[in-house]
Amino acid sequence: MVLPFAPSRRSTIGIEWELALVDADTGDLRQVARTVLDALAGPGGEPHAHVHQELLLNTVEIVSGVHERVGDAGHDLRRSIDEVRAVTGPLRVELMCAGTHPFAQWDHQKVTDKERYNTLIDRTQWWGRQMLIYGVHVHVGIEDRAKVLPIMRAVLAYFGHLQALSASSPFWGGKDTGYASNRALMFQQLPTAGLPFRLEEWSDLERYTDDMLLTGVIDDFSEVRWDIRPSPRFGTLEVRICDGTPTLSELLAIAALTQCLVEHFSSELDAGRELPDLPQWFLQENKWRSARYGMDAILILDASGHEDLVTTDVRRLLGVLEPVAERLGCTEELADVAVILEGGASYQRQREVARRHNGDLQPVAFSLVEEMHAGRPLL
Repeated sequence: MVLPFAPSRRSTIGIEWELALVDADTGDLRQVARTVLDALAGPGGEPHAHVHQELLLNTVEIVSGVHERVGDAGHDLRRSIDEVRAVTGPLRVELMCAGTHPFAQWDHQKVTDKERYNTLIDRTQWWGRQMLIYGVHVHVGIEDRAKVLPIMRAVLAYFGHLQALSASSPFWGGKDTGYASNRALMFQQLPTAGLPFRLEEWSDLERYTDDMLLTGVIDDFSEVRWDIRPSPRFGTLEVRICDGTPTLSELLAIAALTQCLVEHFSSELDAGRELPDLPQWFLQENKWRSARYGMDAILILDASGHEDLVTTDVRRLLGVLEPVAERLGCTEELADVAVILEGGASYQRQREVARRHNGDLQPVAFSLVEEMHAGRPLL
């Protein structure tokens, strides 16, 4: 099949942020997404342009417009959150984000009544019903289809860096999983989810898509749920690695890092230089290490098997990307990656709150609500 790619303005950015709806008094999830979306609908019932429905009724997705600068995408997100809060406040509902809720039970959640979601649950059964997870998707524009797959392979070499910085799902159903990102390993249980296959040419992607459609694995390309995927309709590379991010400052930091990586590799291609390209077995190991150990992960950095602590390599990477951030106008946001390095990722803060409260996870949920209000980490 022919899979058209709609080229977009180079290194433009759009952000999708999945948010949980939680009870202001108990911290548990509330199934009120339909109420929120109906209240935000236009006069003719048309959906809100920047607040979308998701698989579960405890979730809304906030999306930005397409912008040159990360900060402008952040303004969109702030505005939409204010609109949502105007509805949720009287309901005694708060907004929260993390890769997983600390103690909510998956079998208590309701699925949005939409054919797409009903079909997913009918096919995936137990695993599909357990998808009580929240993520962040960052779209970065690419102006030439020939660049998409080389840049995708290069960004995959930094999979563990992005996952460690964003890791926010240590708890599942009231238990500490021992992982920094339990979400990462849960989500890959769905068909077509997880690491992408190695694709050399665009025709390989077209062949894959044709095979998936022919055999009924997918009905359209949007059902390819890879951790990083081309988005042909938008003309972007969509980076879906990250756990749900509790604060806007961390979200914009990680979005800036993603945007700078894509722009850096695009410039390297223009200069005729070779991009990073790790064997699939190293990519798989890095995903597991960063999910398990988070900021303490020792990652495989190149095809020769050299390794280093993720935090050390992130600091090295920030030095490389500083000139890129200046060009893109996201110097402040990229600098906040260092704040995460110094203060710890969300999974570390959540565990510290649990420790202070003798393992009680309700205060963890409330701490995530407080961080969402503050827009920055509080520990």
